[in-house]
Formats: sequence, C-alpha cells, structure tokens
Amino acid sequence: MSSNLSRILDSVDPFIGTAATDLPAAQGLAAAWWWPKAQVGNTHPGACYPLGMVSACACSGAYPTGYGLYGISKEGAPEAMYDEYLASGFTHFQQSGTGAIRKYYNYFRVTPMVEPLDSLGNRWRLADEEASPGYYAATLANGIRCELTVGAKTAVHRYTFPESSSSRVVIDFSYGGLAIEHGTTVPLRAGIESLGQGCAQGTVVMEGIPLSVYIDTDAPGWRQLVWYDRRRVDGGTRLDFDYIRRTTLRPFGLMFMGPTRAGQVVEIRMGFSMRGTEQAKRNLEQALPGQAGFDAALADTRDAWSDYFSQVEVQGGTPERRTVFATSLYHSLIKPCFAQDESPFWPSKGPFVFDIATMWDMYKTQFPLLTALNPAKGADMLEAIVRIAEEEGNLPIGYRMARGSDRFFRQASALAHTVLADGFQLGLEGPEWDWALVHMQDDLRRGYGEDYTERGVVHPISHTLDLATGYWCTAILARGLGDLKLADELEARAKGWVNAFGPDGLLRDSSFYEGGRWNYSFRLLHDMASRITLAGGDQEFTSILDRFFGFGADPVVQLGVPPFGSEFAMGLDLDRFEGLNNEPDMEAPWAYHYAGRPDRTAEVVHAALSYQFGTGRGGLVGNDDSGALSSWYVWASLGLFPVAGQNLFLVNAPAFAEAQLRFGGNDFELVTTGHAETGIGEDAHGTAPRYVQSARFNGKPLDQSFITGNQLHGGGRLEIELGPEPSDWATKTRPPSASDRADHARDAGARFQEFLP
Repeated sequence: MSSNLSRILDSVDPFIGTAATDLPAAQGLAAAWWWPKAQVGNTHPGACYPLGMVSACACSGAYPTGYGLYGISKEGAPEAMYDEYLASGFTHFQQSGTGAIRKYYNYFRVTPMVEPLDSLGNRWRLADEEASPGYYAATLANGIRCELTVGAKTAVHRYTFPESSSSRVVIDFSYGGLAIEHGTTVPLRAGIESLGQGCAQGTVVMEGIPLSVYIDTDAPGWRQLVWYDRRRVDGGTRLDFDYIRRTTLRPFGLMFMGPTRAGQVVEIRMGFSMRGTEQAKRNLEQALPGQAGFDAALADTRDAWSDYFSQVEVQGGTPERRTVFATSLYHSLIKPCFAQDESPFWPSKGPFVFDIATMWDMYKTQFPLLTALNPAKGADMLEAIVRIAEEEGNLPIGYRMARGSDRFFRQASALAHTVLADGFQLGLEGPEWDWALVHMQDDLRRGYGEDYTERGVVHPISHTLDLATGYWCTAILARGLGDLKLADELEARAKGWVNAFGPDGLLRDSSFYEGGRWNYSFRLLHDMASRITLAGGDQEFTSILDRFFGFGADPVVQLGVPPFGSEFAMGLDLDRFEGLNNEPDMEAPWAYHYAGRPDRTAEVVHAALSYQFGTGRGGLVGNDDSGALSSWYVWASLGLFPVAGQNLFLVNAPAFAEAQLRFGGNDFELVTTGHAETGIGEDAHGTAPRYVQSARFNGKPLDQSFITGNQLHGGGRLEIELGPEPSDWATKTRPPSASDRADHARDAGARFQEFLP
C-alpha cells in the first residue's frame, strides 16, 4: 500500500447508528426522498470480532440488539423505553442493525456487583462509554469499570472494582432476549457445573440451540457457587434442568464473590461452542493459551480488524466522511457469523455460517464486499449455504442461529442463487459446484417456485423477479459446468421476469414486502436492455426513474414518532425512493447506467452520501440490516457498485480522491483527477466535480461504465477523470444484458463475451 495513504481503523465509531436518526437537514434532491421505516440504525457499540461467532455488549433489554434506549420500532422515529443509557449486565451474541427478528440472543449475562444478589436484574446507569473495533467499556453507577473484548469464539471481561467487603461477578444462564413484550428467550434445558479453582462450565438450550460455555476467572481466594432464584445453593456445585417452561422459569446461574480493594481487577475468560463444554474449553485454550488474558485477547482482535482495514485505504476526505466510511466498513464486517466446526445440526467438520439475517439486502452489497476482502471466507460461506440446503432441504433466505432455512420465504426467493453464481464466476475454490447446481435447480421449485414453474408468474410479484434471476444464475453454473441443454432450459425460464411488468413500464399491482411496486420496479435484472425496451426506451425509462427519485419535486415531511395520521398514507402515495431508509430499492440509482445516463447515477449517489449518512449516534438513516446499508456506503464511496449474480461492477464518481484496495488477494488502485472534497450535509446541487469525464483501466480507455468481478479481483489500476458537468462518457455503451448474449453478432453481445470470465 502507498505510504501517503493513511489507514482508517482509528476513525471507526461503533456508536454510529445506535440512536434515532439525527442528520443534517436534507437539501436538493435528497429532500424529496421519503423515509417510511424505522429511523434508527439499530446497531450496537459492543465488542465484535470480524465475522466472528461472539459479540459482547452492555444490555438494557432495548430493541432489537439489547443495547440502547428504544422499544419496538418499525416505522418513523423510535420511541424511547429509557431516558438514559442503562445496563443490567453484559450479554453475548447480538444482532447488528436488524429490524424485527424472531431470535433475540443476548445470552449468558455477566453482571459485576457490589450489591446483594437480590439486586440482580437492576439496571445501572452507564457512564464514560468507550468503543472501538473489538473493545467496549463503560462505568456502572455502582462504581465498577467494565471492559469487554471478544475473539472469534471467546469473550474476556475485565472489571475494576471499588473497595468492597463483598464484590461479585454473577453469570445468569437463564437470561436471553429483550425487555419487550414477547421478547424474552426461555431456556428449554440447562446444566451448570462449578469445577473449582475459578473454573466452571455449562450448557443451555435456547430456542433449539445448545449453547455451551467454559469459564475461567483470575480471582484467587474468591468463592464460587451456583445459585437458583437469586439464592445460593448451599454446598451445591451443579444445577440441572431437564425441562423448563415459561411458567416454571426461575433465574439461575453461577457466582464468583469475595472482598476487593479499590482498583482491584478481576478477569472472566469465556469460551463458547454449540458442540458442548469440552469444545468450548478447547476454543478458549486455543485462542488464549496459558494465562493469556484481556490484553492478549484485545491485541489479537485488533490485529484481526487491522488485517481487513489494511486492505481498504483512501486518500483525502473530510474527517467526518472518513469516520463514516471507516465505520461503514466496520459494520459491514460484523455479520454474518462464521463458526468453523460448530454446527449443532450436523456432526461433520467444516464451515458453518449463521446470522445471514437479512439476506434480501445483504446479497446485493455485503456479500460482494466480504468475498472481495476475503475470498476464502466467501468460499466458506457458499459451502455452508450449500450444506444448509443438503441438511435442511432449502437454500436459505435468511439464516439465524437456529434450524429453519425456509423461515423467511415471504421476504424473497432464490437469493442464494445470486451469491453462488458470483462465486462460481470468480472461480472460488471450496464449494462442490456440481452439487451446488443440483441444489440450486431443486430449490427453484420450492416455496413460490412451483407457481412460477406452472404459470410463469407469482405473487408477491417481486418473487417473480427473484425466481427469474435465480433461473439465470443457475444457468450460469449449468453452462459453466458443460450442461448446455440444462442451461438453455433454465435461460428460457429466466425470461419470465417480463410477466411481472405492466404496460406502464412498472411492476403489476401486487402485494409487496416493505415497499411498493415503484420500489421494486428498478431492480438490476439480468436483461436490463429488454426491460428498458419494455418501458418504452431509454428516454421513457429515464423519465420514470426521474419521477421516482423526485427530480424537481418538493421537499417531503418525514414521519415523527407513532401513532401516525394521514402523513403515512400520503407518504406511501408518493411512490418515491426510500433514500436508504429501507433497502428494497438500494440498487435503483445504478439503473440509469443501463439507459446511458451515468450522470444521473452520480447525482443520486452524491445526494445520498451527503445527506443519508453522518457522524454521531444518529448517523444512520435506517436499519443497517446486518451491514447491508453500510456496505452500500463503502461501494458508493469507492465509485463502484456490484450487480448481484452477474459478476459486474458498475463504475461511478468516487467520493475519495484515491483508494488502494486489496480485493481478491490482489492490489487494485483507484485514482482520480479533478476531484474536489465535499463534506457531509453539503449542498447536493453544489459545484463539486462529481461526473465522470473519462476513464482508463490498466492504461487503456474504458468507454463502458463497468468492469467485471474478475477484473476487480485480479488487480489493476482504474483512473477516473472527474468534472463539474455531465459528459458523454459511457452514454453509448451499456452494461451487458441477457438479450445481448443471445445475439453474438451485435456489438453488445460481443462485448459481453469479452468480459465473461
């Protein structure tokens, strides 16, 4: 990496997105976008390991991560549950940036106390909070300074106590979930054992998952005991529960206790596993051998974060923009959770990945970023996805720490097909591609797929687009593996996307998941050329997009705190871009590229970067959705955008003057001329150069507005000249479409073949 490019790891602010949206007042184009969904990022500032199994954070019981102030928030500004930041202890396993979810996590609550055990469950005010990648700290109102760090499968707590005759660290095995109605998680079975000499272990079965922990403390001379219903179990070293119901649940757990002098430090080391306490112990010993404790764990985690951040370096940018960019990269690498050899559902070794929590958003932006930064991890994820289909019968739409790969079928269909197609075209090693093809083909007939097969259309109508794309992606594998007959059959079915559209160039009336037909009408389909023809051609398609993005429209009034009046219905009637507050239309700005108007893409993206993201706790305009929104920001800032399933990256004006990236294990350099700095909240209609005038890739003119994934991963140099006015760059050549491929005599078709891997 170039020495004049500064690293951005220290610019990360994990508090961004933890509170209600608080952004500069939007001007220009961005002022016309409407925010229907929850105006809060729903992130947490807890300690996280990149793509690790374990996280740890202060827990108030707030929605949806357990951290923070708010109750259930689905639309508008969130309503506060608490007036200040509180914690009843520190829990493990949190979601990141999601909205409504069924599984709530927050297990194995650890609470340092100087109060009696009866005070367990009280919430203490948090003061002096600090957070950075892999680290979280706060001081409780009882005077205890609390620090957390985690490894991939471990956590270490460090508590600095005041002087007390009876300090204690209490671990509540029964706790899980949130402090909202129907938000708690009740263990079905549990077993705890105090092993003596500061060691203990136990397992709880939470919503079908056996979670085991091995605990090691460094508090010599402290007593350790088990407790039940906030009372010590005198002389007992074990607790076992064969069957627990909500009506029979009483709190239970472990406690370490003893006197402390002022400033005395106690560390709690924890290893976790979904395959029993012996594996939990091995996980801890392998990560922290000997007496290695908090400082060693934090150093290892910081090194892991540094490995990722060293691959993405940018030149320039205001301090605020660099903070938002760095934090976006950080949020993009928290999920999904990789847990090698940890599947509780099948006994064999190998990759196991969970918390693919919002795949209907993650597949567009986050998975391409993960695969670019760590191709081996990307291959592991694909192998795990295929294994889920093999073991559970479905390629997952969303996958949590629980069995049930088809649980989110109403959100979308055939999304894993796009990820698998991208991985295949990139040549990722690991997945058995012939076996993946079998599962992809079988999965196309599950759920809504049967109706699509019989009728060529299915409602909700967005699933028609999903399934058509799924057939196209499956055909890519079939053709690549030499089954040309199957590929032809699949490509024929992939043409069914056309049945979803009406004569007005938009999707037909139907039901939709979190959006309307306008929000879903501008997906980057595999045949955008034909889709634009269906809408009446470039000019008509551009006019429809302009209306959707609100060019020339009046500013809108955003929702406040519910309950709402007529403003909600009025907002829905706008049929307007949701401005990254919600993600169904997150790829829509790049639809202009296919109509020869990359200048319009530049204007929309520039407005979004200026007004939809900011610093501070309220710096996200909507739910981060496991990093999908943050990874959108990363790509948009770099002037690139992945087209899921098509092995394409669209090129646009970057927000930074220069970037050096290590994608696919190779160095990729992005250099601009004519760049001018713009900050967050600056006028989106200002004079800052933001239009591409010309481009060169590896020294040769780049007249089209795209490169392939193989070119990005293969390394090279992309030079972009920027200017203050639109140009004719990439107005005559278009990104490839399926209909181009069908006619090799056409220039576009030949161009498509040239860029195939």
